[in-house]
Amino acid sequence: MPKKSLYHPRHWPSWLAIFFLRLIAALPFKGKLLVGKAIGLLAYRLIKKRRHVTETNIRLCYPELNSQQQQALVRDIFIQNSIGFFEIAWAWWLKPEDIAGRYTFEGLEHIEAAKAGGKGIVLVGAHLVHLDLAGFIVNQITPIGTIYRKNNNAVLEHVITKGRQRVFSAVLERSNMRQIVRELRAGQVLWYAPDQDFGRRQSVFVPFFGVPASTLTTTAQLARMGRANVCFVFHYRDPVTHQYRIVFKPIDSRFPTGDDKEDATIINNTLEAGIREEPAQYMWVHRRFKTRPEGSPSVY
Repeated sequence: MPKKSLYHPRHWPSWLAIFFLRLIAALPFKGKLLVGKAIGLLAYRLIKKRRHVTETNIRLCYPELNSQQQQALVRDIFIQNSIGFFEIAWAWWLKPEDIAGRYTFEGLEHIEAAKAGGKGIVLVGAHLVHLDLAGFIVNQITPIGTIYRKNNNAVLEHVITKGRQRVFSAVLERSNMRQIVRELRAGQVLWYAPDQDFGRRQSVFVPFFGVPASTLTTTAQLARMGRANVCFVFHYRDPVTHQYRIVFKPIDSRFPTGDDKEDATIINNTLEAGIREEPAQYMWVHRRFKTRPEGSPSVY
């Protein structure tokens, strides 16, 4: 039961948003796609600040596209992010039979190899739009926990955490490093997405889509401290069939090298290759390049 303070009138708009999400999550699959597309197109037209961030990211990361192609990609990103928002919420109330037959796995041998010797696994992913739903699917073949960033909204934090506790074997806030390391040493598989900008702390500047990006060095630290192996996971929704494809990929055999920049480059290169398979299904709406090298102006 939520704390009584979460029912304070100031939280009512948040509860209304949760009610709306619950209704959308209960729609038939095609209904979720249609509503997500409609809201995505509306957001593309109305949320100009977020559109500017997305346009800037695409201009920097896909310079090979002309302006018309870039704008078409930005429009599709808003659609896919909106659909993905409902896919994530769907996972919080989902039953296994609701998604049976809608997904396939590739590269299972890589995660099996990472499990060798009973070691824990840092399962490195990217902020692709259907994160929690993909986690639900992966959990059908191996129990996994997740490392996450706490939400500033108390109601959303409560609902999201409760929903994720249905999906994941452990839900660990990223600052809880002691428990994270303990879980890895116990052989747990922990999903970790190091592809956002968290400032200069514990970060180095290495290329991401050819742009110097503040990149966390935490992945290598977790592997060392947790005595864990590392494996990548990517997840895509086919634009035509709408089937989900979960893809496991191995880490470069040199990782961790002991050099922070080299290790961060290995992570970014593999993440970039995975994102390029379905670029519209990545959360480009975030300010990935908000932290800049000394003396460099803001790109936003």
